[in-house]
Amino acid sequence: MSVAGLVLAAGGGRRYGGPKALVRRDGELLVERAVATAREAGCAPIVVVLGASAAEVRAQADLGDATIVDNESWKSGMASSLKTGLATLAGTDAQAAVVLLVDTPGVTPEAVRRVAAKAGSDALITATYGNRRGHPVLLGRDHWAGVATLATADVGARAYLTARAAEVVTVACEDCSDDTDLDVPEST
Repeated sequence: MSVAGLVLAAGGGRRYGGPKALVRRDGELLVERAVATAREAGCAPIVVVLGASAAEVRAQADLGDATIVDNESWKSGMASSLKTGLATLAGTDAQAAVVLLVDTPGVTPEAVRRVAAKAGSDALITATYGNRRGHPVLLGRDHWAGVATLATADVGARAYLTARAAEVVTVACEDCSDDTDLDVPEST
């Protein structure tokens, strides 16, 4: 089963003060960290969707053999990046994609492995943190067109997953991961 990694890193980081892909944490860019997480978890291929400051991200980030694609519509929200990434993956033999957000640096390779372990072309899987669903999320290939159809603005796959709640498999990850997103810079 080929499970791809899809890193969404196109946002402008309006509340953060700049693109989160270019934020350094523990000596590495958040986009590098997300790609490394997907790679260490065994995802292949890895697609990174860029938008805001794409040229700067390309110049600064070491993303190895990841496929980098630009989302020209990044200002419209995360949904356009998800659609761009899934369209790119449609040209590969991947049967599922694990979606990682650039602003969730606490998501670990172990969480990605746990979610990916249940992969299938018809799978819908989310990590859970207590009673809350979170990231990473795995979307089987059979669902990519439906996800793209329902994804709007900053909603991403949420509407599709909600509509198919009975099909979504959850995987507990609170013991090995943290999907808290970075909305504003940490106070120093």
